[in-house]
Amino acid sequence: MKIKAKKKIISIVIPTFNEQKNISRIINQLLKLDINYEMEIIIVDDNSIDGTSALVRQFAQIDRRIRLISRMGRSGLSSAIKEGCLCASGEVIAIMDADGQHDPLYIKKALEEVKIKKVDILVGSRFIKGSKIRGLSKRRERSSSFANSLARLSLYGFYSHLTDYMSGFFVFKRDVCIKYIEKIDVNGFKFFYELLALSKGKLKVIEIPLVFKKRIYGNSKLDLPVVWDFLISLIHSFIRRVIPRRAVSFALVGSTGVVVQLLTIYFLMFVTGFDFEKVLPVGVVIAASSNFTVNNFFTFRSNKLSGKRFYLGLMKFLLVSTLPIIANVGITTLFYSQLSINTFISQIVGILVVFIWNYAASSKIVWNN
Repeated sequence: MKIKAKKKIISIVIPTFNEQKNISRIINQLLKLDINYEMEIIIVDDNSIDGTSALVRQFAQIDRRIRLISRMGRSGLSSAIKEGCLCASGEVIAIMDADGQHDPLYIKKALEEVKIKKVDILVGSRFIKGSKIRGLSKRRERSSSFANSLARLSLYGFYSHLTDYMSGFFVFKRDVCIKYIEKIDVNGFKFFYELLALSKGKLKVIEIPLVFKKRIYGNSKLDLPVVWDFLISLIHSFIRRVIPRRAVSFALVGSTGVVVQLLTIYFLMFVTGFDFEKVLPVGVVIAASSNFTVNNFFTFRSNKLSGKRFYLGLMKFLLVSTLPIIANVGITTLFYSQLSINTFISQIVGILVVFIWNYAASSKIVWNN
């Protein structure tokens, strides 16, 4: 009597946020795939308000191959993908977007290529020869190409043969990649890019061309915070991740605060005629308020404060910053009066001295992170 070999499992992870009009079609297409794998479809929903979770739950009640992870108080594309991967039971994991721009049939092709060519990751590229882009404007296409060029540079030659580091469609072997996935910073710009950056060339990766379709329903999730995330990801990779990613963001926001402080100081000196020491405290407070607002919108947006909590947070931030503000004023004034009459250098010294305190204390006390 022959014992039938047990099929391998493929886990298909799909992050969603307000994709109710798209997800039904994608699930039905996936369930019809003719592949030699047991299938589990993991939908990771970020508290959609359009009924996405309810619809997926209805599918899951009918078909056990469908699982729903409904997230409350957690959000973000990379975070959703990471959670789905860690919950997946398959030996092979596929990641795809929920907007319908990736044809589920590519999963079948990817599985065949992974088996034949014995690779760790197969990614669907929008820019390799043979691919077609129908879902991006010419401007977005040029922006994506530029972003890929920067990503290639930031990886220091690792995976330089690839063409699409921003792809949202890829298939990989869980046992090889999971140790890197566990380390991925969920605030990163793109999950695939972060995986490549962490693995430092140790994974065998190939690409296949795909037709990137036009989104049928809903809007793109690309916005200013996503662009900010990409910038932080690049800087984080360029400096070889020697400091925490959030500290990079906090420092970049702090650099905008430097500009705000300098402009405020010189503007007030010009308008009021007061000397440097008198207008310095006002400039420092305004810069601190600016830093809080920008950090709340970008660096700590997963813990973003709004309404009354915003103003309470601002008060806490200014209170937490009181010591460094006093230190900033004191050190800057001392440096200006004793060591240098250059107002620019004096301010930079004061700002640098208090950066670490601001980051550590405000992270814990203001945003509870």
